Amino acid sequence: MNSIKNISELKDKSEKKSFNKPEEVREFPKGRLELINVGGVAIGRVTFQPGWKWSTSLQPIAKTKSCEAPHFQYHVAGVLMVKMDDGTEYECHPGDISLLPSGHDAWVVGDEPVVVVDFQGMYNYAKASN
Repeated sequence: MNSIKNISELKDKSEKKSFNKPEEVREFPKGRLELINVGGVAIGRVTFQPGWKWSTSLQPIAKTKSCEAPHFQYHVAGVLMVKMDDGTEYECHPGDISLLPSGHDAWVVGDEPVVVVDFQGMYNYAKASN
């Protein structure tokens, strides 16, 4: 599974999947990833609980300074703060679309869980680094 750069790269066959029946589920501290594969692309619905922060919840699993997975996300619920390695910071709210290159930290703001649908960067997310 990988990501696409152009919609024309999709298969010619129609396909329908549901996060109600994910093909894979990964649990990690204060979070849950549900994965489906559509057209050879890994798409993930991620739920981050209040108190989740990449650098404390997933950094020990990834064993990298910051998150190296690029993300293309639709924000469904909650508020997510993003801090890029260059110091740029911004909040993502429900209805937002975000494009995050490698090199960032992120955390839940407030008491509401954050839910995002990620169209890139989920295939190896929350997997131990080799």
